[in-house]
Amino acid sequence: MEQTPVRGRRTLLDMNGYQWTVLFAAWLGWGFDIFDSLLMNYVAPNAVPTLLGLTIGTPEAAAATLWWTGIFTSLLLIGWAVGGIIFGKVADRIGRTKTLLLTMLLYSIGTAACAFAPNIWILMLFRIVASLGIGGEWAAGAAMVAEVVPENRRVEAGALLYTAAPFGLFLATFVTYQVTGVYFTDPGTSWRYVFLFGLIPAGVAFFVRLFIKEPERWQKVAHDQRAKISELFSPKYRALTISGFCMAVTALITWWSGNAFIPIVAKGLASREWTELTNAGVSGLPSIEVMGQQWVRTATNSFNLGGLIGTLLTIPVAKYLGRKTMFFIFYLVAAASIMSAFGLDLAPHTRLYFYFPIGLSVFGIFGSFTFYLPELFPTRLRATGSGFTYNIGRFIAAFGPFLVGSIAAGGANSLDGAIRVLFWVGVVPIVGLLTLPLVIETKGKVLAD
Repeated sequence: MEQTPVRGRRTLLDMNGYQWTVLFAAWLGWGFDIFDSLLMNYVAPNAVPTLLGLTIGTPEAAAATLWWTGIFTSLLLIGWAVGGIIFGKVADRIGRTKTLLLTMLLYSIGTAACAFAPNIWILMLFRIVASLGIGGEWAAGAAMVAEVVPENRRVEAGALLYTAAPFGLFLATFVTYQVTGVYFTDPGTSWRYVFLFGLIPAGVAFFVRLFIKEPERWQKVAHDQRAKISELFSPKYRALTISGFCMAVTALITWWSGNAFIPIVAKGLASREWTELTNAGVSGLPSIEVMGQQWVRTATNSFNLGGLIGTLLTIPVAKYLGRKTMFFIFYLVAAASIMSAFGLDLAPHTRLYFYFPIGLSVFGIFGSFTFYLPELFPTRLRATGSGFTYNIGRFIAAFGPFLVGSIAAGGANSLDGAIRVLFWVGVVPIVGLLTLPLVIETKGKVLAD
């Protein structure tokens, strides 16, 4: 069987070559999923004013960018939720591999099409198309990995799968910086070239088609009774559904309410610092656009590095302390780090590095959902249940970026407004801690067929 390595042969983490190939394919799919999902936030300070006919860098452009970034991020989350729920059912019906291929092609084409948007409304339409594929990819990939890897390595494989998210974030930062800060420095058009890089996952999709087959676990139940979302609320599965939902929605609201505005906060801080240094007569400064991209890179790399370390930390914490204790630790650190980052009186550049502990906790906890949610449900319902609990919370989380953006944009100083609102995002993980009594512990349990 796929789940059992060849006896007598030493393998890394007890997994054979094919199991590592499956993990790598899902890893690429999820990494590019995050890459495509974040490109809009990275180019928003230039794309939004351009499409609205505003002058880039003006207070009006900054306020409009905050407002529209909130709207685009909220729409992304809604499309993500719809795609995750729909394609979760599709994955249980037609298979994990086919669904992975289909969703990757969908979000690749949708993202690349944004490069040709003539106005903000067409851009919104293309982002919605991409978001459907972005949402659907996770459920198929997570279910596939959980069903293929050895039973005793499910936690490690799940966490390793999520390390693709920091990779996607780093790639989005790198591509945006190289395109807009190095090769195409005209802010009015450079953002269009950034979106064209969304086509990269289409090539990865063909890799999936050539080398990955359907998990044996799924093939055994493929012709059983079709999974229904209504079953998740039956007495047999209701507590499991509530458990997954409570932890996922807490993480989603916190992550998207904060991360969506990293480029805007970093660019705003850079602009303020650049103006003060210029007024003080400091010479040799880079252009305000280049300096802004440098500060965005510092903030996102801090968040990214913290997320990567936090993701890997979910492995020992989950295996030795259990899932409930893991959620308690990560959400407690998340609340403290967010309130410190946006509540303390910090120097502009110092504030960027506070994104490291935020990433460690807010970003890192997502490494657990790739193994925790599939653990809750049997094979026949695994993608449906995982996709639903992980994504239904995005409908609620969608209000976070919209609220942050609209409140921040309404103030006289959009940057200070954003920082004040982001401070209160730290309350969300505290609320999540109050739902811990509803969490089902899955430590030591065998994956149900």
